[in-house]
Amino acid sequence: QVQLVESGGGSVETGGSLRLSCAASGLNVRLLSMGWFRQVPGNEREGVVSAHSDGRTTYADSAKGRFTISWDNSKTTLYLLIDNLKPEDTAMYYCAAVACSPSRYESPPLSADQYVYWGLGTQVTVSS
Repeated sequence: QVQLVESGGGSVETGGSLRLSCAASGLNVRLLSMGWFRQVPGNEREGVVSAHSDGRTTYADSAKGRFTISWDNSKTTLYLLIDNLKPEDTAMYYCAAVACSPSRYESPPLSADQYVYWGLGTQVTVSS
């Protein structure tokens, strides 16, 4: 049974940092793409950054420079470090995963419809 559990969200002031975690279980860690998405009520879920287990990453233009994706050594936990947080980063952040070979995608996808498994999310609120 696949399970994704996010943690690390919270309320921070502008300029602060947060590291979100996504604990994954039930997946083949060698054939895996995972991504971080965020959603504000009334808006579509937005892809922030994704990574394949072979090391390739894809960053949304809005995420370049302040967001960093990484894995732990076992590739069972995915992290998202967000630096210099801004009020517009306020959203529910979701972790997602899809089992796939490295050749399936030219780069890890950032489209939500490419992902099969989802966590319940962790809320990030940034105050000005």
